[in-house]
Amino acid sequence: MQIILMSVLAGMVGMGLGGIITAIWGAKTERMISIFLSFAAGIMACIVFLELIPESIEHAGYNRGEVFGMSITILGLLIGVGLVFTLNKIVDKITRKKEKLSTMHNSYTEFFHAEDILAGKRSMLKSGIIILIAIGLHNFPEGIAIGAAGTVDLSLGFTIALMIGLHCIPEGMAVAAPLISGGMSKIKAVLLIFLIGVPTVIGAALGMLIGGISDVALALAFSVAGGAMLYVVFGEIIPQAIATNKDRVPAGFVLAGIIVGMLMTLV
Repeated sequence: MQIILMSVLAGMVGMGLGGIITAIWGAKTERMISIFLSFAAGIMACIVFLELIPESIEHAGYNRGEVFGMSITILGLLIGVGLVFTLNKIVDKITRKKEKLSTMHNSYTEFFHAEDILAGKRSMLKSGIIILIAIGLHNFPEGIAIGAAGTVDLSLGFTIALMIGLHCIPEGMAVAAPLISGGMSKIKAVLLIFLIGVPTVIGAALGMLIGGISDVALALAFSVAGGAMLYVVFGEIIPQAIATNKDRVPAGFVLAGIIVGMLMTLV
């Protein structure tokens, strides 16, 4: 129950808080959202490299050897990357013209497909519903990380949940800003952002379930979650932040996030 509560706080409350911040202080600028997300990306990268990958190697290699543990971890990382990459390709194919599939989004409104969500709510388009689900599914592997970590050590699960919660706040801000600017009421936007965090809770439940099967299954849960999170950081957040700012400022905030993440793992 404690693990589920941690996932609720990290995913649903974290996303919802970001939506509330935007609703109260108004739609933030693209640059501010970019900086916040870059900082959160550094924290997420720190989680993966200092917590998820070492835990995966340790559990997979327990009584089986370090080479086996490394192989399982690499396999899980590739699966995680592949899942998110495929999901994004599906969403982009629905929302973007064929000739633009390989280009970077021009803004966070495009990045989070806010216009398509608004269109979906107004006309009940199937694409709008799919996009909304896709955004929520980005939080699913983060939930798996919380559930798997909490199964091993409750304090480790709490640390990872705290870091993921810090990432969800600016993500909630980024999703809410274009929705509110696009005409959606603040209450509806915040409620929608809050619900996008539900997959985190579902992922945590799955992580707990997988964690109880075997050490290898637990190792895969850690590494799949880690691969998905790494793709989000290096394949989405950082490139989009650089494209939005058109400078190297996001790189500095990514580094700051990594440092903060390192300090948090010591607490």
